[in-house]
Amino acid sequence: MKRYDDLVAEALTRVQEIMPWDLSRRLTAGDAPLLLDVREAAEFALLHIPGSINVPRGVLEQSCEWDYDETVPALAARREQEIVVICRSGKRSVLAADVLRQLGYCNVVSLKTGVRGWNDFEQPLQDGDGNLVDADSGDERLAPRVTAKQRKPKQS
Repeated sequence: MKRYDDLVAEALTRVQEIMPWDLSRRLTAGDAPLLLDVREAAEFALLHIPGSINVPRGVLEQSCEWDYDETVPALAARREQEIVVICRSGKRSVLAADVLRQLGYCNVVSLKTGVRGWNDFEQPLQDGDGNLVDADSGDERLAPRVTAKQRKPKQS
């Protein structure tokens, strides 16, 4: 049986990653790819990279295609242009980038370490209202919230 990390590792054999400092350098140089954040809407509203668009992974495939209720024109029209896929830690983005590749997107990379790594590199982040969020506040917003019930049971 495959586990989540197995799926990510398998996708990494097909997906290229980019480091936060490399993306920062590109954005500063004006060489802006489409920044695609695949986290849930509530996560995106809490904190995201300025200029990114939000398409949750659950509707990604339909968002890439024309003529669906979920179609996102900025994404559907970009099959030939570079896309950097973003999530919280860099795992969901790898899976999403792999799906985009299967759908014919030819220039897709995943942001290694995700928004957490972007924040650790002290790059700009904003909330859903467009207010800038400092790195310390970003750390708080990005902290894992795994409850005791979500932890793997201990073996007796």
